[in-house]
Amino acid sequence: MVGTKNDVQKKASILIIVASFNELVTKSLHAGALDVLDSSPAQVTTKWVPGCFELPVVAAKAARSGKYSAIITLGAVIRGETPHFDFVAGEAARGIMDVSLETGVPVIFGVLTTNTVEQALNRSGIKYGNKGRDAAHAALQMIQTMSEI
Repeated sequence: MVGTKNDVQKKASILIIVASFNELVTKSLHAGALDVLDSSPAQVTTKWVPGCFELPVVAAKAARSGKYSAIITLGAVIRGETPHFDFVAGEAARGIMDVSLETGVPVIFGVLTTNTVEQALNRSGIKYGNKGRDAAHAALQMIQTMSEI
């Protein structure tokens, strides 16, 4: 029999991996995620990586370790004057999805992909909510869903 939501969360361990590039934005995303997870009995660990391109490799190692019920990846890729955005955003998204599918561990994509810094700031808590909070809610929901399957 599957435990209650609170029972499942008590046993849960969540890793948050945060890209330090665009730190003003990612610190806010991280704070939003922690705000949600602080009210959960799940054990939470945070690791910082240089940028979004590094998120998948750390997520893969963590997922394969068997230590985590879910992994949240947080970052911000902001379009600039070069095609760098297209390479980083797409590859980070693909890599994160591949880890989740390969390992069966929910890896939540909390990476903002915006055209401007203003859009990124708005989505990290200023105007349109905080996508870090949304990612934390998604992780908790996925932990429950995976325990029921």
